[in-house]
Amino acid sequence: MEVKNLRDFIGGRIHFIGVGGCSMSGLALILKNIGYQVTGSDTTESVFTDKLLAENVKVTFGQKAENVEGAALCVYSAAIKPENPERKRATDLGIPMLERASLLGLLSEEYKNVIAIAGCHGKTTITSMIALITEYAGVDATVHVGGMVDFLGSGVRLGKTKQYFITEACEYVESFLKLSPTHILINNIDDDHLDYYKDIDQIIATFRKFVNLMPESGHLFLNKDDAKGYQLHDMPFDITEYGLSENAGYTVANVAFSEMGFPSFDIIRKGENMGRIALEVPGRHNMANALAAFTVCHSVFGVDIATAAKALKAYRLVGRRFEFMGEKNGVKIFHDYAHHPSEIMACLDAAAQYPHKKLWAVFQCNSYTRAKTLKDKYGLSFGAVDCVLVPDIYPGRDIDTGEIHATDLVAAITPNAKQCEYIATFEEINVYLDGHVSEGDLVITLGSGDVYRQTKKLL
Repeated sequence: MEVKNLRDFIGGRIHFIGVGGCSMSGLALILKNIGYQVTGSDTTESVFTDKLLAENVKVTFGQKAENVEGAALCVYSAAIKPENPERKRATDLGIPMLERASLLGLLSEEYKNVIAIAGCHGKTTITSMIALITEYAGVDATVHVGGMVDFLGSGVRLGKTKQYFITEACEYVESFLKLSPTHILINNIDDDHLDYYKDIDQIIATFRKFVNLMPESGHLFLNKDDAKGYQLHDMPFDITEYGLSENAGYTVANVAFSEMGFPSFDIIRKGENMGRIALEVPGRHNMANALAAFTVCHSVFGVDIATAAKALKAYRLVGRRFEFMGEKNGVKIFHDYAHHPSEIMACLDAAAQYPHKKLWAVFQCNSYTRAKTLKDKYGLSFGAVDCVLVPDIYPGRDIDTGEIHATDLVAAITPNAKQCEYIATFEEINVYLDGHVSEGDLVITLGSGDVYRQTKKLL
């Protein structure tokens, strides 16, 4: 049975298979908040299941066929395979099922205004910045973020009405085409997810399809610094431009960086200096993210610069974004989710401004497809560091066909880096670092595979 309207299930129970993920738990909370009966199950406890239990959502630990019995609808994520006992039982019973992205799309139809934050890089940070600014401004909005946000205690903020829904919009496997947006911000378009898309032209065409989902009254926000994304400026919608370029509608001036690499800057709109913002997070890319967030908040909600400045001063990065993991023998260790060359360069530019003696990068490439298609760009990404260590490729969704190996990445990086070494495992990397780092050095681990978990071995 194809599910076309969530309201068909308002009197029944909606069961989430694998509810402990950030996005799944957030969607469950949003549905409960707007009047639906919700349950969920997962294999283990997490901060997200803790949040659900605190909000009186019944969560069962251990996935069993009987958990879905009596449900009117089952929701599952991409991690839940057809052989999962709950998904299989739901199929046998004829219970309608929705994949997570499809649910997000149907949920967006419940709101009058849907502000979708898209782009290959930066969307999680921008969405979470908007969440904090609107909170400080007293805007009643429901927010859905694709990452753990400390000040939310999860990846969601629950509004009291259905006036505004602010959501991260993911381009992977065209997920965002299920949304019903009224406002869209496209921060950038890049050659990511080439395990799904044929080439950059197909990616740009998909973003065009996404923008065309808006009604005629829709509003498009474009980053003037991003050439690929800015190609969409010919689309027939009201457009607001932002960017670090001087001729953007919203831009910055009088930029300065603290000794910790934290930027401060004035925001200029159509030649008028609106006021100054100072961040407590590092990097030029986060200045650009803050500008994007303010542009949306000022244009859509009328938030003033003073309120935005207070919120952004209090803003701290989402989990896995330049996250401090700990210190060992005077060496600080950070982790960042950056996995595309553009993200890596932005992250390392920020890390280079952070106080340190020697800067080390440990880069775990996630997927053989990404390694093969972006190898040459990875080769140009590590000029800011003193030494790059490359472990074996994390397979992700891929199968190793033998076409690419971590040593091929090292060969591409070496000509453009001060030093680059292949060290297969994190256990071996730990031994190597123990013998080479010294007090005052900074180590940053990069990637979207299991490198976050592996980083703890370095401590």
